[in-house]
Amino acid sequence: MSSSVAKLTPTSLAALLCARICHDLISPVGALGTAIEILNDDSNTDMHDDAMDLVRNSSRQANAKLRFLRLALGAGGSAPGVIALDEIKSLIDGMYSEGKASLHWDSSAAGIDKNCARILLNLTMLAVQAVPRGGDIKISVREDADSTELNLAATGPKARLDAAVEKTLLGKSPEDGFDGRTIQPFYTGLITRELGGSLSASISEETVLFNANIPIKPA
Repeated sequence: MSSSVAKLTPTSLAALLCARICHDLISPVGALGTAIEILNDDSNTDMHDDAMDLVRNSSRQANAKLRFLRLALGAGGSAPGVIALDEIKSLIDGMYSEGKASLHWDSSAAGIDKNCARILLNLTMLAVQAVPRGGDIKISVREDADSTELNLAATGPKARLDAAVEKTLLGKSPEDGFDGRTIQPFYTGLITRELGGSLSASISEETVLFNANIPIKPA
């Protein structure tokens, strides 16, 4: 297999990332539309309380996903800087607190560079996908004078490392071409390499491991 990295035009990359964002938001937005239709139907007044619950839950989910994806796949604001780890935890908890996987943190860092935070959010997305039946995800963040190291271990029944994910993380093109699913790991690898960092993924029994090491550049 060639060691060259796949090339995408800026317009193709933007379109594929937009497709991924739309895929993640369609469920809560669609549920909001259904709830509003029920509320506007006077013949279904007995379902209005359920519809209001759906409005509250769906709007909360949509807001949590927008906040998460704004940083993970977007600029999250153009200014560089450090993002507090508590804020990162809040974004991840908002996105996945009701999912099947339990998140466990191991970090002494108070905050990390925004670009490292983007990589961490993206790796969390991949870790959650690696345990579709649920399980435990341990997130470790370590910093020293030279680099930031991110380690995620996703353990659960039927844990899996999709071949397309592993391939696109390393910058390769998937066999069937890019789509909204495979563009996200490709983008994760892309921003890691642009920072001069390295990225790896592996599986051992029922644990999928993701590791990223990003050098800290002098101020």
